[in-house]
Amino acid sequence: MRFAARYLAFFIALVALAGCVVYDPYYPYGAPPPGPSKFDRAWNAAVGALQDQGVQIGNQDRGSGTIDGRRGGINMKARVLTQADGSVRVEFNASGAMSEDPGLPDRISRAYDARMGR
Repeated sequence: MRFAARYLAFFIALVALAGCVVYDPYYPYGAPPPGPSKFDRAWNAAVGALQDQGVQIGNQDRGSGTIDGRRGGINMKARVLTQADGSVRVEFNASGAMSEDPGLPDRISRAYDARMGR
C-alpha cells in the first residue's frame, strides 16, 4: 500500500508541475515600439544643444550627419557619426570670430551632455 501512496504523490506532483507555464507579457496593441536609435538620440541632442546656446541652425543633413549653424560671427558645425562598432560619435567644431564668445563650444558640449543624461 505504501508503494501506491508514493506513486500517487509522484503523479500529483507531475500534474502540478505540468500546470506551471510562463507566458510572454501581453500587450493589447502589439509590442511597444522601440525607443529612438542611438543616432537619433545623438542627432536630436546635438541640434538641441546648439539651439540652447542661441546658434541659428542653417543647414541639417542627416544623411551626412552634419549640422551647420551660426551665432554672431562664430560658425558652428556638428557632426554625428555612426562608428563601425555601432557607437555614435559627436563632434562640435567652431570657427570664425571666436573672440566674441570663446566659451561657446564648451557650453554647447555641456548642453549636449546634459541632453544625453550625462
